Formats: sequence, structure tokens, C-alpha cells
Amino acid sequence: MNRIRSLWVAAGGAIAVLALGAAQRPAALAPSSGGLWEISGVPGVKAAPRMCVADPAMLAQFEHRGKSCTRVVISDAPPSTVVHYTCSAGGFGRSKMTLITPRSIRIETQGISDDLPFNYLLQARRIGDCTVAAGRSH
Repeated sequence: MNRIRSLWVAAGGAIAVLALGAAQRPAALAPSSGGLWEISGVPGVKAAPRMCVADPAMLAQFEHRGKSCTRVVISDAPPSTVVHYTCSAGGFGRSKMTLITPRSIRIETQGISDDLPFNYLLQARRIGDCTVAAGRSH
């Protein structure tokens, strides 16, 4: 009985460590900050969309923006980080984010959205602070 209890305690501790690790901000993105970001390279879109995000790591799930997803940092070696995410309503993705400058991030992303594969390259550029007129995260 004590062995089983010890295994459960060890498993619970490991899960807690993984959860804390997944919630941490990638070191590669530490020099960047939240705000209003303009995203270019979006397939099928003429005007670059803008997103107001508190944390630029949220841009990793651009294809699934506005959806409830869990993110896990797979690797984090500045200036790049790789993030895998899974969305509760279906779909998932993997994004490699490379910090060019604190105001510029290159995002290589691929995955499944609406039962179809996607794979494209985005350029995110911080253009200012979020305002009430700028809206919420899209």
C-alpha cells in the first residue's frame, strides 16, 4: 500500500513539474513583450491582420487563435523556441518561433485545422501597445 501511495505522490509531482514548465514563457521570447502585433504572410489574406496579445508566445497558435488550446514548449534555445499545441475543440499545431528583434518574430507553423493540414510562414511585427480601439485577441 505504501508503494502505491509513493507512486501516486511521485506521479503527481511529475505532473506538477510538467504543468509548471508548460506555463512558463519561453526564454527565446523573453526580450519581446505583449502588445499590438501585425501578422504578415497569412494565406489568402490581403491586409495583414492585427492581434492584441498579452504574451507573444500566444502567436504560436495563430491558426487556432481565439480557441482554447494547451501549449507545451518542446525546445527553447534563444533565439528560437518550438511550441506544440493541442486545442480542445480539435486541431493542433507545431510552431517554431524565431526572435529576430524584440519587435519582430518569424513563425514557421504547421498542423491540422478543420480536419485539413496547414503549413506556412508568418512574420509578426509589434506595432504598439494595445488600446481599447485595437480590440481583443482574435
